[in-house]
Parts: sequence; structure tokens; C-alpha cells
Amino acid sequence: MLEFNLPRYLPSAEELPDSDDTPVDNELQELIPGLLKAILLILWAERMNWFFGIDMGIYYHPDKPPIVPDGFLSLGVERVYDEELRPSYVLWDENVVPTLVLEVVSQNYRKEYSSKWEILFMLSVML
Repeated sequence: MLEFNLPRYLPSAEELPDSDDTPVDNELQELIPGLLKAILLILWAERMNWFFGIDMGIYYHPDKPPIVPDGFLSLGVERVYDEELRPSYVLWDENVVPTLVLEVVSQNYRKEYSSKWEILFMLSVML
């Protein structure tokens, strides 16, 4: 289970923005994650214990902006969240750090090599 020094009140996924509203630089940033999700939907059609998010905010602290990778896979979480689609991925609700994070590097520098990976690495070693 994730343990952070979080504030007493923790917002739900519905209360948090679902992405960073940053447009993609090229078609591959949408095509590659979409193709991977389509393959997983075919291969794991019967499984409901995985989730693949595309351009979705991963919230690790309620007072900090989310990390928004091009795609991510979490194993051991329900594919459907409260009988609906997830508006965002909130670690204090899910209690599962993504197993795989996909970032298609942009032509324009957007911290793909630094802050996104540093935070995700820190989260992965906390478990």
C-alpha cells in the first residue's frame, strides 16, 4: 500500500483535472499508446484486473500537478472505476503504481527525460 505524507483531505478522481491539456507534437504520440491498448484489449479481453490509460493524469499528491505520460499500464486494478470510466488515475485511491509507463519523446522538450521519470522512479521504489 502506498504511504505518503498526504494532507488529511484527499480529493477524488472526479475533483481533479483529467489531463494537462498539452497537445501532442506528432501522430505517434497518439498512435503508439492507442495501438498498445487495442492489443491488450484483444489479448486480455477476459481479464478485468488491468488498466491502460492514455494521456491521463497520474496524481501522486493532491497539492502537486499530475504526471501525464503518453500511456501507462497498471496491473491489479479494476479496468472499470465505480461502474464508469476513470477521469484520472489517483494513486491514493488505486494504491497501485503503474507497472509500465510509455512516453513517446517529443520534438519539443517537455521534461520527458527529467521530472516525469524522477517522480515515477521515486514512486516505484516506495513500494
